[in-house]
Amino acid sequence: MILEQLFHLRENRTSVRRELIGGLTTFLAMSYILAVNPELLGSTGMSKTAVFTATILAAIVGCLLMGLVANFPVALAPGMGLNAFFTYTVVQEWHIPWQTALAGVFVAGILFILLTLSKLRDKLINLIPSALKYAVSAGIGLFIAFSGLQTSGIIVANKSNAVALGNLHSPTVLLAIFGIIVGIMLVTANVTGGIFWGMFITAAVGMIFGIIPLPTGIISGVPSVQPIFGQAVTHLSNINSFQMIIVILTFFIIGLFDTSGTLVGVATEAGMVDKESGEVKGVGKALFSGALATTLGAVFGTSPTTAYVESTSGVAVGARTGLSSVFVALLFAIAAFFSPILTVITSAVTASALIIVGILMLSNVQYIDWTKFEIAVPAFFTMIMMLLTYSISEGLAVGFIFYPITMTVKGRWREVNALMWTMMVVFILYFAFVA
Repeated sequence: MILEQLFHLRENRTSVRRELIGGLTTFLAMSYILAVNPELLGSTGMSKTAVFTATILAAIVGCLLMGLVANFPVALAPGMGLNAFFTYTVVQEWHIPWQTALAGVFVAGILFILLTLSKLRDKLINLIPSALKYAVSAGIGLFIAFSGLQTSGIIVANKSNAVALGNLHSPTVLLAIFGIIVGIMLVTANVTGGIFWGMFITAAVGMIFGIIPLPTGIISGVPSVQPIFGQAVTHLSNINSFQMIIVILTFFIIGLFDTSGTLVGVATEAGMVDKESGEVKGVGKALFSGALATTLGAVFGTSPTTAYVESTSGVAVGARTGLSSVFVALLFAIAAFFSPILTVITSAVTASALIIVGILMLSNVQYIDWTKFEIAVPAFFTMIMMLLTYSISEGLAVGFIFYPITMTVKGRWREVNALMWTMMVVFILYFAFVA
């Protein structure tokens, strides 16, 4: 049997049926990205329908690579947090054209590929202190949750207090609040695909009350990706500034954290960690798959592609091999024919997804040792500065600057490796000459 030879189903104590159920569960849990990614990247001036297709292409390629090359029960798609950094910081705040930003994603993907092919992979991951890894993840959670509150109008700018509550009598704001409540209730109740169904219900209610216009159709041909395809490659020559180096480093570091952290988490859930060595089986091929997916995703026209922690939902119902990832790829391919529905996915609808994902990412603060002040300070500044500067990279930079300082004052300077000292200098130069 071909499937047995490819995925070793018996060896992993699974079946085609279990992998199909696992793949369907994972797809439902992460399918919100089909609505959220076009909404976010579309605000940069990119074609929303083209981003929809690029999102699907990146997910299909990523899932197929993860399934067929790594035989890992992990699904990939353009990552949350990274798409927010791409939109709000790189394009809107720093005024970098989206074409150049895609070129930055492409270069970060190439660096990621080179890393996975070298022996430096595991060393580099381990050189970043665990506390900062968790702080970056939690900070991104705060960032995207805040962006959900802001874009939906629940939180607005205020001259005296910086921010304040929006107009709670506005129909769109009320719809967003309704969606958040429904989404949180569904996820709390452990409903499969709770984020997706929360958005579905919110959109339906919005159409019933006339807050959201009805779609012109449901099924159509796959939208062309031509307006954004290949822009990453044709604009490589625009990467000629220190600011773009910071952009590439941020994409690279966060992408590395996201993919490696998710792979370890899912592998642990699936029982794929060697009990004696503690190593994850096939992690090298899995990381390579993620790196190649990011690079190709940039060519298609989307922000970095990464492993989805929602894959644990598929593992929880029995997925143990890459066959489940292949099924996820097939489901994304089918979803490509439902682009007209995008017109009903407004910021009021996507707010719940951004906030719930943010809450889930924030849970990583539990792994930071807050009792040690030298650790708490850089972790705190990483998270709070991402939120207050509205910039993931600047929050990361502040945290990386403080870490060597506090560790040295505490007498633990020997624990600060050369990479962290180098990153501190790079980020100080960034604040001195670019920011």
